[in-house]
Amino acid sequence: MKAGLRGKLKFTERLGFRLAFLLSVALLPLGTIALVQTWRMAEDAERAAESALLQRTSNAAAGERAMIESALGASEALSQALLEAVGDNAACSKLLGDYVGRSPIYAFAGFIPTNGQMTCSSRAEARDMTQSPTYKAFLAAPRAMVTANATGEVSREPVLIVSQPVSKDGVLLGMLALSVKHSTLELLRSRRGRDRDVNIVMFNHVGEPLFVENHLLAEVPKVLPMGREASTLVDSDEVIFRSRDGEGRTRVFAVLDLVPNLVHVVGSWPPEQAQLGRDLIAPSTLLFPLTMWITSLLVAYAAVDRLVIRHVRELRGQMRRFALGRRDTPPDILKDAPAEIADVSQTFHNLARILIRDEAELEASLQEKTVLLKEIHHRVKNNLQLIASIMNMQIRQVNEPGARRVLKSVQDRVASLATIHRNLYQAETLSAVQADQLLGDIVSQMTMMSVAPGSNLDIRTDFAPVTLYPDQAVPVSLLATEALTNAVKYASAPEGGGQRWIRLTLHDGKDGTATLAIVNSQGSKVPERAEGDAPGIGTKLINAFAGQLDSMVEIVSADGEYRLSVRFEIGGIPPADGPPKV
Repeated sequence: MKAGLRGKLKFTERLGFRLAFLLSVALLPLGTIALVQTWRMAEDAERAAESALLQRTSNAAAGERAMIESALGASEALSQALLEAVGDNAACSKLLGDYVGRSPIYAFAGFIPTNGQMTCSSRAEARDMTQSPTYKAFLAAPRAMVTANATGEVSREPVLIVSQPVSKDGVLLGMLALSVKHSTLELLRSRRGRDRDVNIVMFNHVGEPLFVENHLLAEVPKVLPMGREASTLVDSDEVIFRSRDGEGRTRVFAVLDLVPNLVHVVGSWPPEQAQLGRDLIAPSTLLFPLTMWITSLLVAYAAVDRLVIRHVRELRGQMRRFALGRRDTPPDILKDAPAEIADVSQTFHNLARILIRDEAELEASLQEKTVLLKEIHHRVKNNLQLIASIMNMQIRQVNEPGARRVLKSVQDRVASLATIHRNLYQAETLSAVQADQLLGDIVSQMTMMSVAPGSNLDIRTDFAPVTLYPDQAVPVSLLATEALTNAVKYASAPEGGGQRWIRLTLHDGKDGTATLAIVNSQGSKVPERAEGDAPGIGTKLINAFAGQLDSMVEIVSADGEYRLSVRFEIGGIPPADGPPKV
């Protein structure tokens, strides 16, 4: 688990990463300062943009505010003038009718006593107002208020109603209602001109809509924030916020008190026209210091890469190529490198030059020793072959069969040793011998020397390509020689007739072991192998050679064959202290 995590984080050990990390830490205070200053700038800009947006909203509703304030002033003046005419319906109606007639912005004016029976109005007609929403709201909370009616109860047109309480000596007499034509507000707005995508919604202190630009009063939900009533906006602490309107468009809403405690206004602006600080400057709050940080890192890393990393990378490549064996010439000394890295490059150049020289001397010495060692093996082989030839001459002069058999056995052993040395000096390396080639040469040589023509003996081999050390090749070859000699001597025709045969195999166990087996045919009458000096010496030699291989001889005689096998480990065999003990 730790190794896997360490492997995944191995990139953190690189010089480039560590330098980038240290530079990041070093530049962190500067980046923090830049971030804080930019953030403060963004906040100041945002506050300025919010103030500007509120001012733009106030300017957009300036005409309505002037109209409503004028109507409030007029209603308050009329309420004082009515005190003298209360009770005289004709005089009261004339007073209100003359005032409304002189001003084109008003549609109606009327005095409604506390009993709800209006007998004084600009139209000089009596009307029961007890069911009027404006009258009910006034009785619930007698105060100056502004309401709206899409279809005026008297004028029968959309009006804005300004209500004013009428009191005398502290006694509430009723209310004065002054209706302002909606068409006047629309005309005022069309003359002033406005942005097409900006909507203004006015509502009173209880959240009732009063005026909606370019919309009907019934369509107020389309202009207000989605899912929010106008009454919730009055009591909300949010002055400027972003939301979707009733038609699903993203808008910026600005809420302000148009007429204190009486009329509020909501301006609905497209985001691109709102120009809030958070929209224009907030992205640069992070972008500017981040750009500074990245630019500083790139400049610093480029400088470090040019001065250090690229030279270290080149020096590492030289070392890697030198370690992989590219040692024809010493590596070049780095140019344009800092003094410290140039010193390291010079030192590596000198070290490589010394190593190349020493390796050349060692290789020449090794080649000389190899040639001498091969010459030794060659001369030993020649001497052994000379001895074998002398013994062959001696065998021809001996007439006694037992002596000839003993000399022939010794000659085979000497020939086997000569074959081993021949393979050693012919091998490319002196530290290993190909067992299949060695055993094949020994079998061929012994077949020519020991098997007479017409002996009706079939000898076959199957040797796997096993590599042996010289200390193993000697006992293996000698063991094979002795075993083959015995097999040639004792192989007999199988029961029921047929050709005599011998099989020699060397199998690689693929587990660090090899098995040498010599199998010969035998008939129903098994020859005696225990009598005589030569066979006894051969058996002892076979056991001795198996002991040098740190193994045991396994013999199985059954099913018309005699099998001798030795299983031994390839490599790791200690060198023999001397000739086998017999």
